[in-house]
Amino acid sequence: MEATRSRWGPSLAALLFLVAIPSHAQAQRGDRTKPANDPANCPHTAGDPKILKAAGILSLGGFPFGEEDSTAGIDEYLGSNDVRWIETAHFRIGVGLGPYRVSRKEKARLMDELQRLAVHMPSIKPEKIRVIDPWLRAYMYAQRAEDLWTKMQGILGVTDGDFPDGTKPWDTQGRYMGIGPFMGEKGKPEVLILSSQGACSDYLRNYFGLLTRMSQRWNILDRDVLHLVIHTGQGDLDEEAALHGHFVFNLSQQLLDAYKHYSYEIPIWLKEGLAHWLERSINPEHNTFNGSEGAAAIRTNKADWNRPTRALVQSSDSISLAQLVRIQGFGELELAHHYTVWSMIDFLMTEHPKFVGQLLDDIKGMVNEQFIDDGTGMDDKHRAAFKAHLGMTYAQFDRSWAAWVQEHY
Repeated sequence: MEATRSRWGPSLAALLFLVAIPSHAQAQRGDRTKPANDPANCPHTAGDPKILKAAGILSLGGFPFGEEDSTAGIDEYLGSNDVRWIETAHFRIGVGLGPYRVSRKEKARLMDELQRLAVHMPSIKPEKIRVIDPWLRAYMYAQRAEDLWTKMQGILGVTDGDFPDGTKPWDTQGRYMGIGPFMGEKGKPEVLILSSQGACSDYLRNYFGLLTRMSQRWNILDRDVLHLVIHTGQGDLDEEAALHGHFVFNLSQQLLDAYKHYSYEIPIWLKEGLAHWLERSINPEHNTFNGSEGAAAIRTNKADWNRPTRALVQSSDSISLAQLVRIQGFGELELAHHYTVWSMIDFLMTEHPKFVGQLLDDIKGMVNEQFIDDGTGMDDKHRAAFKAHLGMTYAQFDRSWAAWVQEHY
């Protein structure tokens, strides 16, 4: 499967969607007088603001999303009410997925996630679940998004308090952290997950003028929001484990772009490598590869990337960091590059866990003499970071990484 990468081009108050609260029995049956995605039809919360607040949910719809002032506009355009909308502390998410039947093996993998949700939604009985209903799937992806936010902040070595609130310009004092509270962006990251290629392509064409059949990351400039659209009609994304990984792969790159504001590109090897590392930590059997329209699709069924990486290191086809830094587009990456960038991040996160955050701190948030975001001098900053934080030149890093691969893979 592939995910396209296009160029990304004010923080809004959270809206709590209050509704009359039906009884639990009514919630289970649903209110047929209201749309399927109305909070009153949620069998786990019935739109109860107390349950939602305890679960970290600010809203179940009605907030600005994409190019619409309200999620109702998206519902109207799509011609259905299949998208369950959720706003959390850091994300606005729409999940348009149907029920999913879980195998015994899958449920074992999902048990921790389900148990965490059940703490605040007692109608969820993890041990009894055979089918994950559309609302529960939406809550799972909201929880996964927040989990990734926490994971990314740990890697970056930051907290929410490190970013400006977005109400006033940077005063040029201290390090530049972007222009808003959401990793440096003013608006919350947005994610829309749809169940068909047709619906996804239609949405992207109508709102952004894009003609693509793949998942898409996009920058909505006037709202300063990074927007991700995924559909399950590609590859093996109809499998929950594959979709989870694909979601994390793309959302992690979205958050990397957001960090200290998305104003220029960072080296592709770093974005792709970290995204692979995060996705494979969920399930190595499913892997996403960034690509572009018209480029040859990269695919592999290998769950084991250790052996091919070790073989690369031992051959004359080994790829150096200096070569990777020069790559300008995702379409230039071949399978050997993907193995390499994943492994380099694996090495760094294992042996030098603070370095990825240090590197990103150095190369993100660069400004020029006029205090304007400016990625000029990226190559020099990148090289200097390896020397300053690891005490290594690129060649020394290559040797250290290769030795580690041969010992551990």
